[in-house]
Formats: sequence, structure tokens, C-alpha cells
Amino acid sequence: NIMYFKLVPDQTEIPFTRWRMMAFLMSALLLVASVFLVVTRGLNLGIDFRGGVEIELSDNEPLNTGEIRAAVLDLALGDVKVQGVKDPATGALSSVIVTLEQQVVDDSAASEVAEQVVDPTKDANESAHGFAAVKVKQALSELLGDGHELLRQDVVGPTVSGELLRGGITAVVLAIGMMLLYIWFRFEWQFSLGAILALAHDVTLTLGVFALTQIDFNLPIIAAILTIVGYSMNDTVVVYDRVRENLRKFKKRDLGEVLDLSINDTLSRTMMTSVTTLLVLVILYFFGGTVLSGFTFAMILGVLVGTYSSIFVASPLLLAIGVKRDWSKNEVATTAEA
Repeated sequence: NIMYFKLVPDQTEIPFTRWRMMAFLMSALLLVASVFLVVTRGLNLGIDFRGGVEIELSDNEPLNTGEIRAAVLDLALGDVKVQGVKDPATGALSSVIVTLEQQVVDDSAASEVAEQVVDPTKDANESAHGFAAVKVKQALSELLGDGHELLRQDVVGPTVSGELLRGGITAVVLAIGMMLLYIWFRFEWQFSLGAILALAHDVTLTLGVFALTQIDFNLPIIAAILTIVGYSMNDTVVVYDRVRENLRKFKKRDLGEVLDLSINDTLSRTMMTSVTTLLVLVILYFFGGTVLSGFTFAMILGVLVGTYSSIFVASPLLLAIGVKRDWSKNEVATTAEA
């Protein structure tokens, strides 16, 4: 006989709905804490959303982040962030990322900027980002000599950063709104409300963790949040589909029992999907480099929160909202019309 590894045994009978009040209380506390953190601490908006200059470079010789920071600070361009990037294979410092805050110039400095960066389509503040990038590269070239190599340069003006922030918020809101309509047409409005509340729960908790950790919040994080919305909704739809099937099959059973049965029926699939996804994300987080670290961290968090919400939030919410117990009238009407 061939032995198969199973994360979840067959025919589980875990009373998930019995723990719903404890889960609701924990979720409520986490939501309040998340909103408080976002309001008080705020998100550490990356260069995509606040504008600025980001330059990554490498060198033949060992890089010294302290010397690089001092050289850039001498330029008096505002706050400077210098971050070393390690090679996953060797653990040695392979490159350095220099990030400058959004550049703002007054009238006295505008003429100097205009001389260095000529672009009639941009105002002085937007041109100042390109001017800052030129000065930083010149300073680093003098410090490191000919052995260094410019790997990438990102320059984002305040106008572009504002548009990106508004676009990111709009994308998340539209995604959640379209999900609401999809569930409404696919099931009933009670299912739609439960799914959207679970999605809002997942997104809010994710934002709360980013506010707590102050990890850079940039465009890849928005992409991760949109992916989280899709992942969480997929998990929820699988459970909801089984709930609807069991409601038709067990019309006299208590709703809580039907929900427990449905969650247990889909538990193996839910856990296998979550665990295999997490395995890939954890590997990507540790070996994917600094550029992907924020994205993968958000995805790991989203998979954990999404799995939790599909079991302990989305389904138990149906008990509080109430659901339609009998679809037979609609089925009879549809058959008669045909």
C-alpha cells in the first residue's frame, strides 16, 4: 500500500462556529489596533508614492555604507537612507541602495536646477529629483572611483507619485467592489456581504502590520494587496460553494452545523493551498533579494490572514447575517420556465 502525506485527516469534525465569538473579538481588537496604527504612525510610503531619488550601485571593492551615507549627506539634499543588499549565496554585501527624500527647491535654487536639468514640461520641484540624482552619482563616482557600476536609478516627481498613490487606492477599491458584485450574482447578497467584510478585514490587518513595522509601502505592495484580495476571495468562494451545496442537501439541519460541515469538507484543500503557497513565498522572501522582500512579506501575511478569515470570519458571519435556506423554489421556477 502507498502511504500519502496528509496535512488534514479525512472526515474532520472541528466545531469552528463554536469559536466564532472568540474569533470575532480577536479580529475586532486587531482591526482597531490596525486602524489606530495607520492613523497615528502612518504608512512608510516608498519612493513610488512620495517622490524622490533611488539609486542602486555595486563596486569591485567591498562597499562601506557609512562612507556612502556621509558622502551623500554632504550634498545637503535632505534625509538620506542607505541600505546594503546582500548576496543570498555568499552573504556578502553585493550592492547598496541610496534613497533620497522628495526634493523641494525654493526660488533661489530653481535657477541652478534649471541649468542642470532642462525640461520645460516639468516644474522646479520635479526637475530637482533629476538634479539630485546627478549630484549623488557625481559624489559616489568620486568616492568609489571607476570600479563601481550603476545598477538602476529611479526618479519619481511629486506629481507622478501623487497619481500613483491615487491609482493604487482606486485599484484596491475597484477590486473589492467588483468582488462584491461577483459574489452577489454568484450566490446571494448575504454571501456577498460576508465576503466583502472578510476582504476588508484582510486588507486592514495587512495595512496595520505595515504601519507597525514601517516597511516601505510602494507599488509592489499594492500589487501584493490586490493578489491578497484575489487569494482570499478564492478561498472564501470555495467554502461558500460548499455551504450552498450543503444548505440544499441538509435543509433541516442547524445553520451552524451546516457551516461546520462545509468548512471541514474544504479544510484539506484550503490548508494544502495555503501551505504550498507559503513554502514558495518563504523561499522567495529569504532568497529573492531586497527588491522582492516587501512584496513577499505582504503576500505571506496575506495568505495567513486570508486563510484565517475564510474559516473564522467569512463563514461564521453568515450566522450573524442569516442566509437563504431553500433554493428549491427558484429551481422549480427555472424548470417551469424552460
